[in-house]
Amino acid sequence: MMYRWDFDVLWQYWDLFLYGLWLTVVYTFGSILFGVVIGLVVCAARLSGWMILSLIARTYQEIFRCTPLLVQLLWFYYAFPLLVGISIDNRVAAMLTLSLYVGAFYAEIFRGGILSIEKGQREAAAAIGMSSWQAMTRIVMPQAFKRMLPSFINQSVIQFKNTSLVSVISVADLAYMAAVVNGQTYRPLESYTVMAALYIAVLFPLTQIADWIERRLRVSD
Repeated sequence: MMYRWDFDVLWQYWDLFLYGLWLTVVYTFGSILFGVVIGLVVCAARLSGWMILSLIARTYQEIFRCTPLLVQLLWFYYAFPLLVGISIDNRVAAMLTLSLYVGAFYAEIFRGGILSIEKGQREAAAAIGMSSWQAMTRIVMPQAFKRMLPSFINQSVIQFKNTSLVSVISVADLAYMAAVVNGQTYRPLESYTVMAALYIAVLFPLTQIADWIERRLRVSD
């Protein structure tokens, strides 16, 4: 038998889809903001020259880059409270995990961008009397920023998709709301097609902007 698509039944649930999409955007941008802060701190620790700080920062990076985000979400929501002896709200666990996860990748993007600048430029800056801070802010960072921006944008786009995993700990994001609508209507094809369409509607323009920025930076070089 041919499956008969029926999207009309979903109209009464558009508020749930929009709320889920809104929460997805909030978790995406919130985790990106916290992740940038974490990434900068970890990057500074990796480049500080202090072995202990560098080792701690690298250990953090390897843990969060080498384990699946789904595993991290489940661990922070179910296992971590047992370790510290306090309960953690699922929304807090979601934001914390997403931020720590993306922060590990941002740190490597920042570090790679800074290290890609030739050491001779810093030596030349020191030769004309610039301090290390002046050389970093006036010479190294402007060039490193251009090199790391495409990778940063791509990782941020991936982060938007990663937020769909928070539904496993009952955070009411877009994926969770699609499941709720399916449970009410018993229309899985329609419910999850709408979910996919909303993800595409948000992510496609962002990927095009990322490609445009990358082309502009390539031309300017």
